[in-house]
Amino acid sequence: MSPSRSVGVLLAAGAGRRMGRPKALVTASDGEPWLTRGVRVLLDGGCDEVLVVLGAAADEARPLLAGLLVDPRVRTTDARDWAEGLAASLAHGVGAAVEAGADVVVVTLVDLPGLRPEAVERLRAGAHRGALAQAFYEGRPGHPVVIGAEHADALVAALDASHADRGARTFLAANGATEVDCSDLGGGDDVDSPVRASGAPSGNGE
Repeated sequence: MSPSRSVGVLLAAGAGRRMGRPKALVTASDGEPWLTRGVRVLLDGGCDEVLVVLGAAADEARPLLAGLLVDPRVRTTDARDWAEGLAASLAHGVGAAVEAGADVVVVTLVDLPGLRPEAVERLRAGAHRGALAQAFYEGRPGHPVVIGAEHADALVAALDASHADRGARTFLAANGATEVDCSDLGGGDDVDSPVRASGAPSGNGE
């Protein structure tokens, strides 16, 4: 059996209302844009390709990826319905990844600057077209999330029907997704305010 092809999806389309600006435009205290950090984590975690889903301020965000877009494994895709909420951006990203030939879609968010490649690798290892898995941190669901291609159509349909500003959590729970403990790796907390962003760690996110 040939290895599963994994495509990482970095969701970075939101307006970042609580942050005061789109999170795709945020730069960490060490000078690295959250966008490039998220792409790097997915690649270092073993993804064969990474799709960055942009929406709000896409034209401003894309230049932040200029150094990475020379890599044929990295490209952007614009979610036209991003303003409808996370569900719309996630549906767009999963659909685009499957169109790109993904057997396994590895989803994470741009506002997780503490996420580590080891968490991506832990979720991705052994994943296949029928897989469903989600990282958990101290008992709390987080990212990355793995969506096997066999579940993509059903997930997109559920997201399209929800019209909600939430991700795949309900779908994952209803379909028995595997809970993968990543507590030892940290990085499970999102950063949603300027104060937290200015002090966001590059390590375990705690």
